[in-house]
Amino acid sequence: QVQLVESGGGLVQAGGSLRLSCAASGSISNINVMAWYRQAPGKQREFVAFISSSGITNYADSVRGRFTISRGNAKNTVYLQMNNLKPEDTAVYYCNLPQKAWGQGTQVTVSS
Repeated sequence: QVQLVESGGGLVQAGGSLRLSCAASGSISNINVMAWYRQAPGKQREFVAFISSSGITNYADSVRGRFTISRGNAKNTVYLQMNNLKPEDTAVYYCNLPQKAWGQGTQVTVSS
C-alpha cells in the first residue's frame, strides 16, 4: 500500500507564490510518474502537471509558465512551485501516483 502526504497549501494574495510538497511512503519501488491534480469548488478534478523519473514534465495550459514540478533527490518526493498565483488557481491540490494512490489534498486559496 502506498501513502501520499501533501503539505504547503495556504492562503496567498494574487501574484504570490506557494510551494507544495508530496512525499510517498509504503510499498513503493521504481516510482515513474508523479503528478499533481486540483479540484475547485463545484468543478471536476483536473490535471495540473506530471513529472517522470527521467525528468520529463508536462503542464496544463492554464499553469504552464507559472508552475514548476520537480522531484526530490530521493525520487519519492515531488514538489509544485506555484508562482504568479491567480484567484482561479484556488482549489484543493492532490498529489497522484498513477494507478496507485492519491493524497488527501491540500487547500490553496488565492485572494484577489
